[in-house]
Amino acid sequence: MLISKTKYQLQKNDKLKSRKAIDSLFTKGKSFTNFPIRVTWAITENDIGLKAGFTASSKNFKKATDRNRIKRLMREAYRLQKNELQAQALEQNKSINVFFIFTGKEVPKYNLVFDKMSVVLKQIKKLCDEKLNT
Repeated sequence: MLISKTKYQLQKNDKLKSRKAIDSLFTKGKSFTNFPIRVTWAITENDIGLKAGFTASSKNFKKATDRNRIKRLMREAYRLQKNELQAQALEQNKSINVFFIFTGKEVPKYNLVFDKMSVVLKQIKKLCDEKLNT
């Protein structure tokens, strides 16, 4: 029986927290939308690895508990599915910065977030492949 040693963690150094990095991501990065998640991403030379940020609009969700729940759902779906994209970044010796923005109007179920996050991460991987191979 083969036991996988894959780690499903989202540690402090995996989070995109630097104001300078976030500003750079939104000015120089590329974006796409797969409703209800809008993604802004960029390949940088700073660190090696994958860093991510998550947000939900206070315009659409007045209660902080709703915003926090959405961010928690997105982080959990991301944590379980990021390993393939992270391996790609490490293999290429690049840093991929990603920011996920929830644009829906109501608090989603976990299954929806998980499925959409899967689609979005595959799309990011494909776009990064194209950018790195050109």
